[in-house]
Amino acid sequence: MMQQFHTQEYPTANRNYKDRLFRFVFKNKKDLLDLYNAINGTDYDNPEELEVNTLENVLYLSMKNDLSFLIDAELNLYEHQSTYNPNMPMRGLLYFAGVYTRHISSREINIYSSSPKEFPFPQHIVFYNGTQEE
Repeated sequence: MMQQFHTQEYPTANRNYKDRLFRFVFKNKKDLLDLYNAINGTDYDNPEELEVNTLENVLYLSMKNDLSFLIDAELNLYEHQSTYNPNMPMRGLLYFAGVYTRHISSREINIYSSSPKEFPFPQHIVFYNGTQEE
């Protein structure tokens, strides 16, 4: 049975507020690059090396992710969760499909050709700050 934490000591957070805050904090390429470097132990110093490709509702039928970007040969997907969601791997797969579709289209990559194509390596990270232990 799940324990409920909505009390004076543990008020329920507005999930949309936390999501917007995460996106707001890292909308600046320099801050996003700093986060990337902290996670990966790298020392990139040029924010212009980031190609932000976050999905928004409009084009992908109500599907949006928090942050996604390309750097070097790596496609990064960062998601913020304030509630437990065991479906994040599937959601990540769908987000990656949308981002890769846009990547292929914008670069006019012919995936039907007989020659192999190179694609960025996916990295999916979920930041969780909910009250349920994970």
